[in-house]
Amino acid sequence: MAHEIGAHKIWEVAGMQFHADTLTMTWLTMIAVLAVVIGCTRSISVIPSGAQNFVEMLIEPILTQIDSSIGKKGQRVIPVVVTVFLFVLFANMLGLLPAMTSPTADINTTLGLALMIIALVHIYGLADKGLKYVAHFFQPNPFFVLLHIMDNVSRPLTMSFRLFGNIIAHEILIMVFLMLVPFIVPSGILFLGVFIGLIQAAIFTILSITYLAEGLGDDH
Repeated sequence: MAHEIGAHKIWEVAGMQFHADTLTMTWLTMIAVLAVVIGCTRSISVIPSGAQNFVEMLIEPILTQIDSSIGKKGQRVIPVVVTVFLFVLFANMLGLLPAMTSPTADINTTLGLALMIIALVHIYGLADKGLKYVAHFFQPNPFFVLLHIMDNVSRPLTMSFRLFGNIIAHEILIMVFLMLVPFIVPSGILFLGVFIGLIQAAIFTILSITYLAEGLGDDH
Protein backbone atom coordinates (compact mmCIF):
# COMPACT_ATOMS: atom_id res chain seq x y z
CA MET A 1 0.00 0.00 0.00
CA ALA A 2 1.40 3.32 -1.04
CA HIS A 3 -0.98 5.65 0.73
CA GLU A 4 -0.08 7.34 4.00
CA ILE A 5 -2.45 6.48 6.84
CA GLY A 6 -4.42 9.48 8.08
CA ALA A 7 -3.11 11.81 5.37
CA HIS A 8 -5.47 13.23 2.74
CA LYS A 9 -5.01 14.92 -0.60
CA ILE A 10 -6.85 18.23 -0.37
CA TRP A 11 -9.01 19.84 -3.03
CA GLU A 12 -9.82 23.51 -2.49
CA VAL A 13 -13.07 24.71 -4.04
CA ALA A 14 -14.54 28.17 -3.36
CA GLY A 15 -12.46 28.50 -0.20
CA MET A 16 -13.58 25.09 1.10
CA GLN A 17 -11.35 22.06 1.56
CA PHE A 18 -12.34 18.55 0.51
CA HIS A 19 -10.55 15.24 1.07
CA ALA A 20 -9.96 14.19 -2.53
CA ASP A 21 -9.07 10.59 -1.70
CA THR A 22 -12.15 10.12 0.48
CA LEU A 23 -14.46 11.56 -2.18
CA THR A 24 -12.86 9.43 -4.89
CA MET A 25 -13.08 6.23 -2.84
CA THR A 26 -16.66 7.07 -1.84
CA TRP A 27 -17.69 7.31 -5.49
CA LEU A 28 -15.87 4.05 -6.25
CA THR A 29 -17.74 2.42 -3.38
CA MET A 30 -21.09 3.64 -4.67
CA ILE A 31 -20.27 2.40 -8.19
CA ALA A 32 -19.21 -1.00 -6.81
CA VAL A 33 -22.41 -1.33 -4.76
CA LEU A 34 -24.57 -0.39 -7.74
CA ALA A 35 -22.71 -2.78 -10.03
CA VAL A 36 -23.10 -5.71 -7.64
CA VAL A 37 -26.76 -5.01 -6.85
CA ILE A 38 -27.71 -4.55 -10.50
CA GLY A 39 -25.73 -7.60 -11.52
CA CYS A 40 -27.36 -9.76 -8.84
CA THR A 41 -30.92 -8.61 -9.54
CA ARG A 42 -30.98 -8.80 -13.33
CA SER A 43 -32.04 -12.45 -13.29
CA ILE A 44 -33.52 -13.21 -9.88
CA SER A 45 -34.32 -16.87 -9.29
CA VAL A 46 -36.61 -18.47 -6.70
CA ILE A 47 -33.77 -20.85 -5.93
CA PRO A 48 -30.76 -18.52 -5.61
CA SER A 49 -27.33 -19.46 -6.86
CA GLY A 50 -23.98 -17.80 -7.47
CA ALA A 51 -23.83 -14.08 -6.76
CA GLN A 52 -27.52 -13.87 -5.87
CA ASN A 53 -27.05 -16.54 -3.22
CA PHE A 54 -24.02 -14.71 -1.77
CA VAL A 55 -25.85 -11.37 -1.53
CA GLU A 56 -28.93 -13.00 0.01
CA MET A 57 -26.69 -14.64 2.61
CA LEU A 58 -25.40 -11.19 3.55
CA ILE A 59 -28.79 -9.48 3.60
CA GLU A 60 -30.97 -12.20 5.17
CA PRO A 61 -29.66 -11.66 8.75
CA ILE A 62 -30.32 -7.92 8.37
CA LEU A 63 -33.92 -8.52 7.30
CA THR A 64 -34.39 -10.89 10.24
CA GLN A 65 -32.98 -8.29 12.64
CA ILE A 66 -35.27 -5.58 11.23
CA ASP A 67 -38.30 -7.84 11.59
CA SER A 68 -37.49 -8.80 15.19
CA SER A 69 -36.61 -5.24 16.26
CA ILE A 70 -39.22 -3.16 14.42
CA GLY A 71 -41.88 -5.53 13.12
CA LYS A 72 -44.11 -4.78 10.15
CA LYS A 73 -43.12 -1.11 10.15
CA GLY A 74 -39.57 -2.25 9.47
CA GLN A 75 -40.45 -2.67 5.80
CA ARG A 76 -40.13 1.11 5.51
CA VAL A 77 -36.47 1.15 6.54
CA ILE A 78 -35.24 -1.91 4.64
CA PRO A 79 -33.96 0.08 1.62
CA VAL A 80 -32.04 2.50 3.83
CA VAL A 81 -30.59 -0.12 6.17
CA VAL A 82 -29.54 -2.53 3.42
CA THR A 83 -27.96 0.32 1.44
CA VAL A 84 -26.02 1.51 4.49
CA PHE A 85 -24.81 -2.04 5.20
CA LEU A 86 -23.61 -2.61 1.64
CA PHE A 87 -21.97 0.81 1.45
CA VAL A 88 -20.09 0.38 4.73
CA LEU A 89 -19.07 -3.17 3.82
CA PHE A 90 -17.72 -2.22 0.41
CA ALA A 91 -16.07 0.91 1.80
CA ASN A 92 -14.29 -1.16 4.46
CA MET A 93 -13.02 -3.60 1.83
CA LEU A 94 -11.50 -0.90 -0.41
CA GLY A 95 -8.69 -0.37 2.08
CA LEU A 96 -7.52 -3.92 1.42
CA LEU A 97 -6.58 -3.07 -2.16
CA PRO A 98 -3.09 -1.74 -2.96
CA ALA A 99 -2.76 2.07 -3.05
CA MET A 100 -6.37 2.52 -1.90
CA THR A 101 -7.90 3.64 1.36
CA SER A 102 -11.29 3.02 2.90
CA PRO A 103 -13.71 5.98 2.94
CA THR A 104 -14.65 4.75 6.41
CA ALA A 105 -11.06 5.44 7.53
CA ASP A 106 -12.07 9.13 7.38
CA ILE A 107 -14.05 10.35 10.40
CA ASN A 108 -16.01 12.70 8.13
CA THR A 109 -17.55 9.72 6.32
CA THR A 110 -18.45 7.73 9.42
CA LEU A 111 -19.81 10.79 11.23
CA GLY A 112 -21.90 11.71 8.19
CA LEU A 113 -23.39 8.20 8.10
CA ALA A 114 -24.12 8.23 11.83
CA LEU A 115 -25.75 11.68 11.71
CA MET A 116 -27.90 10.51 8.80
CA ILE A 117 -29.14 7.53 10.82
CA ILE A 118 -29.96 9.64 13.88
CA ALA A 119 -31.76 12.18 11.68
CA LEU A 120 -33.81 9.37 10.11
CA VAL A 121 -34.76 8.11 13.58
CA HIS A 122 -36.48 11.42 14.30
CA ILE A 123 -37.90 11.80 10.80
CA TYR A 124 -39.53 8.37 10.95
CA GLY A 125 -40.66 8.99 14.53
CA LEU A 126 -42.35 12.28 13.67
CA ALA A 127 -43.91 10.86 10.50
CA ASP A 128 -45.26 7.83 12.36
CA LYS A 129 -46.35 9.33 15.69
CA GLY A 130 -46.52 13.09 15.19
CA LEU A 131 -46.34 15.18 18.35
CA LYS A 132 -46.57 12.06 20.53
CA TYR A 133 -43.03 11.29 19.45
CA VAL A 134 -41.85 14.68 20.71
CA ALA A 135 -43.79 14.25 23.96
CA HIS A 136 -41.94 11.07 24.89
CA PHE A 137 -38.71 13.05 25.28
CA PHE A 138 -40.28 14.81 28.28
CA GLN A 139 -41.56 11.69 30.01
CA PRO A 140 -41.78 10.71 32.79
CA ASN A 141 -40.32 14.05 33.87
CA PRO A 142 -39.68 17.20 31.77
CA PHE A 143 -36.07 17.21 32.94
CA PHE A 144 -35.53 13.92 31.10
CA VAL A 145 -35.25 15.94 27.88
CA LEU A 146 -31.70 16.80 28.96
CA LEU A 147 -30.82 13.11 29.11
CA HIS A 148 -32.35 12.56 25.69
CA ILE A 149 -30.32 15.44 24.26
CA MET A 150 -27.10 14.00 25.69
CA ASP A 151 -28.07 10.58 24.36
CA ASN A 152 -28.71 11.89 20.85
CA VAL A 153 -25.39 13.74 20.85
CA SER A 154 -23.41 10.73 22.07
CA ARG A 155 -24.96 8.20 19.67
CA PRO A 156 -23.53 9.53 16.40
CA LEU A 157 -20.19 10.12 18.11
CA THR A 158 -19.90 6.57 19.41
CA MET A 159 -21.15 5.05 16.14
CA SER A 160 -18.78 7.07 13.99
CA PHE A 161 -15.67 6.73 16.17
CA ARG A 162 -16.18 2.98 16.61
CA LEU A 163 -16.29 2.37 12.86
CA PHE A 164 -13.56 4.90 12.05
CA GLY A 165 -11.25 3.68 14.81
CA ASN A 166 -11.47 0.01 13.86
CA ILE A 167 -10.95 0.58 10.13
CA ILE A 168 -8.03 2.98 10.44
CA ALA A 169 -6.45 0.77 13.11
CA HIS A 170 -6.61 -2.15 10.70
CA GLU A 171 -5.04 -0.11 7.90
CA ILE A 172 -2.19 0.80 10.26
CA LEU A 173 -1.83 -2.87 11.20
CA ILE A 174 -1.58 -3.83 7.52
CA MET A 175 1.15 -1.24 6.92
CA VAL A 176 3.16 -2.43 9.92
CA PHE A 177 2.96 -6.12 9.04
CA LEU A 178 3.78 -5.54 5.39
CA MET A 179 6.92 -3.67 6.40
CA LEU A 180 7.96 -6.40 8.85
CA VAL A 181 7.11 -9.55 6.89
CA PRO A 182 6.06 -8.50 3.39
CA PHE A 183 6.10 -11.98 1.84
CA ILE A 184 4.53 -14.09 4.58
CA VAL A 185 1.63 -12.23 6.15
CA PRO A 186 -0.39 -10.65 3.26
CA SER A 187 -2.85 -13.56 2.90
CA GLY A 188 -3.53 -13.70 6.63
CA ILE A 189 -3.90 -9.93 6.87
CA LEU A 190 -6.28 -9.97 3.91
CA PHE A 191 -8.47 -12.58 5.61
CA LEU A 192 -8.41 -10.57 8.84
CA GLY A 193 -9.32 -7.42 6.90
CA VAL A 194 -12.33 -9.08 5.29
CA PHE A 195 -13.46 -10.36 8.70
CA ILE A 196 -13.06 -6.97 10.40
CA GLY A 197 -14.76 -5.15 7.52
CA LEU A 198 -17.76 -7.49 7.66
CA ILE A 199 -18.06 -7.37 11.45
CA GLN A 200 -17.83 -3.57 11.59
CA ALA A 201 -20.43 -3.19 8.82
CA ALA A 202 -22.71 -5.57 10.74
CA ILE A 203 -22.23 -3.70 14.05
CA PHE A 204 -22.94 -0.32 12.44
CA THR A 205 -26.05 -1.75 10.78
CA ILE A 206 -27.35 -3.40 13.96
CA LEU A 207 -26.93 -0.15 15.88
CA SER A 208 -28.77 1.67 13.09
CA ILE A 209 -31.66 -0.81 13.29
CA THR A 210 -31.78 -0.51 17.09
CA TYR A 211 -32.03 3.28 16.93
CA LEU A 212 -34.53 3.25 14.06
CA ALA A 213 -36.68 0.88 16.12
CA GLU A 214 -37.08 3.66 18.69
CA GLY A 215 -38.61 5.93 16.05
CA LEU A 216 -40.96 3.35 14.60
CA GLY A 217 -41.51 1.00 17.54
CA ASP A 218 -44.63 1.17 19.68
CA ASP A 219 -42.64 1.64 22.88
CA HIS A 220 -39.72 3.97 23.71
